[in-house]
Amino acid sequence: MSSLLAPIPTLGPTPVDRATAVGRLRLTLVGTGQALLGLPVGLAIGILWLLAVPLTLAVVGLLLALLVVPTGRALADVHRRFAGSLLDDDVESGYLPDDGRSVLGRPLLWVRDPARWRDFAHLWFSATGGFVLSGLPTLLLVAPVVHVVGLLVDPGTVWLLLVFLDGPMLLTWWLVTPHLLRGRAHADRTILGHSRLAHLEQRVVTVEETRAESLDHQAAEIRRIERDLHDGAQARIAAVGMNVGLAEKLIGQDPDAAAALLREARETTLSALEDLRSVVRGIHPPALADRGLVGAVEALALPIPIPVTVSMSLPAVPPPVESAAYFAVAECLANVVKHADATRAWVTARHDGERLLLAVGDDGRGGAAAVDGGGLAGVARRLAAFDGTMAVASPDGGPTVVRMEVPCPTA
Repeated sequence: MSSLLAPIPTLGPTPVDRATAVGRLRLTLVGTGQALLGLPVGLAIGILWLLAVPLTLAVVGLLLALLVVPTGRALADVHRRFAGSLLDDDVESGYLPDDGRSVLGRPLLWVRDPARWRDFAHLWFSATGGFVLSGLPTLLLVAPVVHVVGLLVDPGTVWLLLVFLDGPMLLTWWLVTPHLLRGRAHADRTILGHSRLAHLEQRVVTVEETRAESLDHQAAEIRRIERDLHDGAQARIAAVGMNVGLAEKLIGQDPDAAAALLREARETTLSALEDLRSVVRGIHPPALADRGLVGAVEALALPIPIPVTVSMSLPAVPPPVESAAYFAVAECLANVVKHADATRAWVTARHDGERLLLAVGDDGRGGAAAVDGGGLAGVARRLAAFDGTMAVASPDGGPTVVRMEVPCPTA
């Protein structure tokens, strides 16, 4: 397949030799595949897609959309690969991510996804103009064979005249095939490619989603802190006040009881202080402030019950990014302990001048995934607030490697 989709040579005078002839035949075969994908397949999907739009509010329309839109994307991905290979260029898709969305949520996202509408437009181009561009070389090459066979089966004036046209048709095939296939590849890239405007539109949608998630996460954190303070430190401090008040009343009548109450108040004060430290630790771990990200991760790895290798070489990064990276690594190591059944783990980090690059891996059983409600999904949401990304490679049998990137230019 890779040799079949080799880049089209630079257009211009070409020698008439075996290699060039093989190249023309290769392009003709590619064009035949594109034409077959366009007219029978693409046209059918385009018609079903067209029917699904007005019927979306009905169940049948929703089911039809759930069928034809992913199928249209799969077909568009094939054409992107064709165009990218023939032009020796990457044709990016730029779809809005729909992972984790409900059955109703995906169609709502597709409606406002420009890449999906580019797929729809390409279906109709592929069945019309694209079909002509891709199918004409096949027609020019196959027609002479049909003419010769027809003349042999039924010698006559019509077939003889058609055979006389075979030479010009083959010459035309030789001359126009690279131009037609290159034109088709350029058209596919123009229609299906991810333009800068589409990229900006996707970034706006992503920023809106991550901002909403960040606000929700911040609100949840505030509620957690309020709950921890109310149920922990606040209750203990209130108990201290009560004990000191009782001791004040008893100090003249029963000094021993007053002393016992004061001892209890002192112990409660220590417990309240520990509760406050726990709350503060959840906001910004003291190890980060004292030792930086590298030292904090090393301290984080010490109590892990399996060997953890930490290899990190980093410049100073902004505290919010530092905190997000710390909690991301902490969650990944917690998952290793809980689920991986691993014998060792490792943490690496570096900075390339523009991005903070983190990786957490283990030699466990694999199968990790960022599912809704899971720890890895929470890591992805935390990093998304800083325009960061996360990728999980975890085949069955392991190893598992979670790679994280956070834009973080250094001064």
